[in-house]
Amino acid sequence: MKLTFLGATHEVTGSCFLLDACGKHVLVDCGMEQGPDTFENMDLPVNPAEIDMVLLTHAHMDHSGKLPFLYKNGFDGQVFATTATADLCEIMLRDSAHIQMFEAEWKNRKGKRAGREPVEPLYDMDDAIGVLSCFVRCEYDREIMIADGIQIRFVDAGHLLGSSSIIVKLREDGTERTVVFSGDIGNLHQPLIRDPQYIEHADYVVMESTYGDRSHDAPADYATALAEVIQRTFDRGGNVVVPSFAVGRTQEMLYFIRQIKQNGMVKGHDGFEVWVDSPLANEATGIFREHMFNDFDEEALELLQKGINPIGFAGLKTSITSDDSRAINEDMRPKVILSASGMCDAGRIKHHLKHNLWRRESTILFVGYQAVGTLGRALLDGVDSVRLFGEEIDVKAEICRLPGISGHADNHGLIRWISAFLEKPRKVFIVHGEDTVCEVFADRLRDELGLDTYAPYSGAEFDLAAGRITAEPEPVRKKAEAVTAASAKVTKTFARLLAAGQRLIGVIRQNEGGANKDLDKFTREIHALCDRWERKDL
Repeated sequence: MKLTFLGATHEVTGSCFLLDACGKHVLVDCGMEQGPDTFENMDLPVNPAEIDMVLLTHAHMDHSGKLPFLYKNGFDGQVFATTATADLCEIMLRDSAHIQMFEAEWKNRKGKRAGREPVEPLYDMDDAIGVLSCFVRCEYDREIMIADGIQIRFVDAGHLLGSSSIIVKLREDGTERTVVFSGDIGNLHQPLIRDPQYIEHADYVVMESTYGDRSHDAPADYATALAEVIQRTFDRGGNVVVPSFAVGRTQEMLYFIRQIKQNGMVKGHDGFEVWVDSPLANEATGIFREHMFNDFDEEALELLQKGINPIGFAGLKTSITSDDSRAINEDMRPKVILSASGMCDAGRIKHHLKHNLWRRESTILFVGYQAVGTLGRALLDGVDSVRLFGEEIDVKAEICRLPGISGHADNHGLIRWISAFLEKPRKVFIVHGEDTVCEVFADRLRDELGLDTYAPYSGAEFDLAAGRITAEPEPVRKKAEAVTAASAKVTKTFARLLAAGQRLIGVIRQNEGGANKDLDKFTREIHALCDRWERKDL
């Protein structure tokens, strides 16, 4: 029984783990790296044709995006996933293949003029269709024997429609081990999606740590905040343009806008239109509708029982063709436009930005994380102009952000999840977080909960039967990310300090409503500590 860590090790994307047990090679996730790419990842140590099966936690590209590439290189086994995950992968992997082919064609057009060798797409549509035929649809909370000695069970992770943590029970040569792969753990009280399901028993846990060093903003009355943005923008005669991730976030926004319309929260603009201008988002919304009765939370089910579609309302329009998309901006009536991509780096959103960024009447509303280096982040950081389609566009529109919604649990939610185990696991492997975050969160679980933690780098191997690390390679930083050992140590130390500050904020919030005497004492203690450090007495 051996577990090899391949991707999402000291990085947030590219989730991939190889489990060798009972004579089988089992891959857990096969994700694509997206955004910052700090470390070199170990190649798959076996031929893809030798992979017997894949266990997929959910449909996001950083967990599923390289499945067609696996198929292209010989994999023809089974991909076990929940039904909703399989349905979402039907559209997302095809969309990814389309993007791979389009980008390769674009590079080859430019490269041909420069005399460069042609490039091939990472995979094509045939590869996507091929791997989709390998999917085995599974139900939550059902034990499935996938091979002699290997039993799996999917439990709801509360992160995305169909998302799951996977419990893997192994029995080999008289030795039994239970390994839990957390997948991405969801936030509490998200619209539509159920809260994460907690797990009580495991020998080993492979746990994500995306927000292991921070707390989310205090939950807001999201519908009210959104209604205020729409109201003031419409009163100016402008559009509300929302760069929105096609799968998950778009459907959440529709849920809130339905609430706004139902309760008459925007005055003087009755019947305003809401356009979803993203083919992928429109297809995903259809899948959400198909799974309403099986996968939505209690609040959404109550609406369904009353005959109310939680993500549908009068005035909701969908744009399919390019002509449909162009027509949206030809109509000067104020409207809400939801379009992808969520970080403004590709897709139809760039056309809507071109038509609205220069208008003082309009608002660009961000409702999701904007990574450093993206157009969305540049707009949030206050740039005066941007270049779109070869044209310089002045930024005159209102740029704002609505915090509060996240598909990921924050550090408190992560600790709540791991604390639900009735007995301490033998070891908790910390993955799926930025370099310093993995270390900080591993330290916190060790210090506060007494857990045996380990944040592996790509290529690390662990013997599950013997309970020991059998390979621990040195991390290899990519050249663009190379730093000295001393500077890396300083960075990690400072990250621990930031994490401690986040914890202090959490403790302060927990004491809201406490006795004034106790709160005064707490305040004095914090001021005294700050005074000492400002004077550098320590």
